[in-house]
Amino acid sequence: MSRLKLQHGVSRIRRAKLQSSIDQTVADDIELMAKWSNNETHYIINELLRFAIAQEEDFLKYKASLPANATQTASDTKPGPSPIKPASATATKPDVPVSSTAAHA
Repeated sequence: MSRLKLQHGVSRIRRAKLQSSIDQTVADDIELMAKWSNNETHYIINELLRFAIAQEEDFLKYKASLPANATQTASDTKPGPSPIKPASATATKPDVPVSSTAAHA
């Protein structure tokens, strides 16, 4: 299995807004990892997501099978309104706000 490798002090990239609620324990770990690596939280989240996507072989095959303009169009469009959570997810697991530093990711 591959390993996640963070570069210390590198966190300046072009970004797109993505809002999501995450578990507080994950947010705490991301903040700690950002502090440890001397990076901003958004950089840590991007690297973790890149790593996870690179591990998903079926998705990568699907992405490679799409026409080149289909992947470009999907990434260029602005996100629509947030999807509505299923009633079961809302009832069983309330959203826990992310701390202020992790919310900027």
